[in-house]
Amino acid sequence: MGHPTWVEISKEALKTNIKQIRNIIGSEKILAPCVKANAYGHGLVLASKVFLENGADWLSVNSLYEAKTLRENGISAAIYIMGYVGLDELEELAKMTDVRIVVYNRETIEKLRVVLEKFSKKIKVHLKAETGNNRQGLVKDELIDFAKFVLNHKNIEIEGLATHFANIEDTTDHSYAMRQLEKFLDTYDSLKEVGITVPIRHCANSAATILFPETHFEMVRAGISSYGMWPSKETKISAQQSGRNNLSLSPAFSWKTKIAQIKTIPKDEYIGYGCSYKTSHETRLAILPVGYYDGYDRKLSSAGAYVLINGKRAPIRGRVCMNISMADVTDIPEAKLEDEVVLMGGSGQEEISAELFSTWANTINYEVTTRVNERIPRILI
Repeated sequence: MGHPTWVEISKEALKTNIKQIRNIIGSEKILAPCVKANAYGHGLVLASKVFLENGADWLSVNSLYEAKTLRENGISAAIYIMGYVGLDELEELAKMTDVRIVVYNRETIEKLRVVLEKFSKKIKVHLKAETGNNRQGLVKDELIDFAKFVLNHKNIEIEGLATHFANIEDTTDHSYAMRQLEKFLDTYDSLKEVGITVPIRHCANSAATILFPETHFEMVRAGISSYGMWPSKETKISAQQSGRNNLSLSPAFSWKTKIAQIKTIPKDEYIGYGCSYKTSHETRLAILPVGYYDGYDRKLSSAGAYVLINGKRAPIRGRVCMNISMADVTDIPEAKLEDEVVLMGGSGQEEISAELFSTWANTINYEVTTRVNERIPRILI
């Protein structure tokens, strides 16, 4: 591989997932998969190209930096920036084509007006309705006033209206999400009443896309399901209960490294920082060139975590270091220098799923793939 640590991304899995999402929403809706945070760790440019080749229309990113990276890599598809674009970035935005941003601050609109006049350009914006997640956005009355303000700027076009669900994937009781949906529709209707018709409504993340067709509107922003992972156990249960479980998601992410050294440690020796692990027998130890800087969470030190070598489990011993981890290969006598080590993914009959990894790290599957350091190469297989 030319690198001691790497991530393999299955092209077939990405294709399968995005095509299934397209089948769920039909051909008329805009499919704008979320590729922010380095495509949930899968490689921004790599994943974006596969999605666009297999049914995606737009791409949803978090930052201007991500949009710029896509353009620099020859991707011309429409881009929706769902995170904050700073006032000092708006001039850079104005130089780009077919990129729209979410807006909720008057200062953004005022600065955009000046910038757009300078370049004699127009831009499309999406309003963010606050319906109960209490992050970005404005509540209905504020949003209507803001929309009127935006309309006073002839070079700025209101193209979309968005919101974001707070707990649609955290529970099998979707009453709160449905109240959010009602608020979203009420905001849309109220805008229409004052003569503002917004052509593109969108609020569907992966869970909403899978469970509730009424949330699809004109566009969906499927995220984690595009990469072959379920948003949560609750979403999977809800899909089974509602008969929407004919979805076969294929995880696309495998994280691997190589054995950097093998050494034999006597009984009653300590391994790693803090002398937190003591051998109870002579131990054959594999040194792995990966640590918490790379995204291999330090919590795995004492979580019963293991890696896979030749299809067998090798328990992590001692504390995960910044760039190094240690695994017990006493029961894998054939293990040798530079053998492949699976940190996440399958080997033989064994698999370390993102969900299992996230259990060890006491977090969620989103975080563990997203946090694998961007400098680690992503290889499409």
